[in-house]
Order: sequence, then C-alpha cells, then structure tokens
Amino acid sequence: SITAYNLHWIEGIDPTEDLCLHGNAKAIIGHEVLEYDDATVSSTALYLLKSLKEDHKIYESNQMLPCCGFFMIANEELSKVDICGCPNGVDWSVLHENDDVILITETGKRTVIPIDEYRKTVFAFADLIESFYNNAKDKIIPEDEFDRNGYVAFWNEWKALRYEI
Repeated sequence: SITAYNLHWIEGIDPTEDLCLHGNAKAIIGHEVLEYDDATVSSTALYLLKSLKEDHKIYESNQMLPCCGFFMIANEELSKVDICGCPNGVDWSVLHENDDVILITETGKRTVIPIDEYRKTVFAFADLIESFYNNAKDKIIPEDEFDRNGYVAFWNEWKALRYEI
C-alpha cells in the first residue's frame, strides 16, 4: 500500500505558483514500512504511474519517494517529462515479470504482487494527488517556456498513463 497525508504546498510560496505537491508519504511493501516526511508526492504519483509500464531500478534515477522534484524536463512532443531533484528520498525497485510486479526494497527484501493489484494501488494514490490539485486554486502556468513545457508535459504524461489516452 502507499498513501500520502498532510498534503500541502511549500510554505512561503504562493500556492498558485507552487507546481509540486508535498506531503508525508508512507509505503508498506511486504512487512517493511517506508516513510518520507515532506516528499514531493506529485512526483511520486507520476513515478508510480510510469512504473505500471516500465521497470524502475533502485538508485538508477529518481527515488520513488523523492524529497524534491523541482526541475522538469519535457520531451519535444510535451508527452513525457523527466524530473530532477536532490539525492534525498526513499527508493525501491519495481520489476515486471509476467503478470506480477516484484518490489525490492533497499534492504533487498522482495515482495511479489499481481499487476492488477499493483495497478489499483497506484491509481488510488494518483487519484488522491490529482484530487488535491483539482480542489486547489488554479495554478499560474509559468511564463518561462522551459518551465511551462515541463509542467504541461508532466500532466500530459500523467493523463496518458492514468487514463490510457
């Protein structure tokens, strides 16, 4: 399972200009509880959505529960985004094998779950985060083209993965 609570925008920044949602994140994988206070849960949700179709190997890129996600790099079509942040966070591997997902934590413990169960868990988390955005004040889209493209690509990729557009 994975959940987020205490969802918020960064204090001291106009909430309409803060594009990244933060909160306490808690994942339970097997018998391990993995937590990160003040994670960038919007990035977590996108990483989880990406992990529905592709493997994620621990320590090879972003952390699944990242501290930061402040630098978004869009592809040319604005259909995908890479998110960069600091090296702090909690990570685990997500590997696909037939109709199962294998989760491997930092301690090396493996948990195998059916892909359908994993998908439900990921969608529930993504829906929680998206609902918070939908109930917040409208965001001011950055004027800077690079920043604007990153944010647009973030939501384009999110919607394509979540709603299989």
